[in-house]
Amino acid sequence: METFTNEILDLNQLPKHEAISLTPLHPSYWKVMLIKIAIAFLFIAVLAILAINFIDETAGHQTVIWSGYAFLLVIILFFTRLSFKKKAYAFREHDVIFRHGIIATTTMVIPYNRVQHVALHEGLLERNFGLAKVELFTAGGIASDLGVPGILKPQAEDIKQLLMGKIQIQL
Repeated sequence: METFTNEILDLNQLPKHEAISLTPLHPSYWKVMLIKIAIAFLFIAVLAILAINFIDETAGHQTVIWSGYAFLLVIILFFTRLSFKKKAYAFREHDVIFRHGIIATTTMVIPYNRVQHVALHEGLLERNFGLAKVELFTAGGIASDLGVPGILKPQAEDIKQLLMGKIQIQL
């Protein structure tokens, strides 16, 4: 019978995911993000116009409302741009890495042997720009555990096929 060992690992010898060169999202995905923000702010502008015209309490506060609207738009554009620049991914031989976050950066590493299902998602805007999102599902969840947006559709299809092959090998 084999004896059990539980040796201490030398942390300096572990592979470092930070050393991996990550691929940024496709530049067209920034346009998708801008269009989504524009749609949301168009809706907010319509609500602001309705509030100014039909709610008596807003009568003398038009400057404050539109200043707040502009300030909110600038802040959201600024943080969305930062978020876009921080997102990056890498598909390696045994795992996928996805980095995101503005203030706190999160780096997710999911080994392929934990992936149970892979999906390809194209929204209306993404489809118009030839982009797709690769979603990875692991055990125990309804939603995807990792979604990598902003990938050209042909590349996303290749990635999906690669991952499906990796999943089938493990079964």
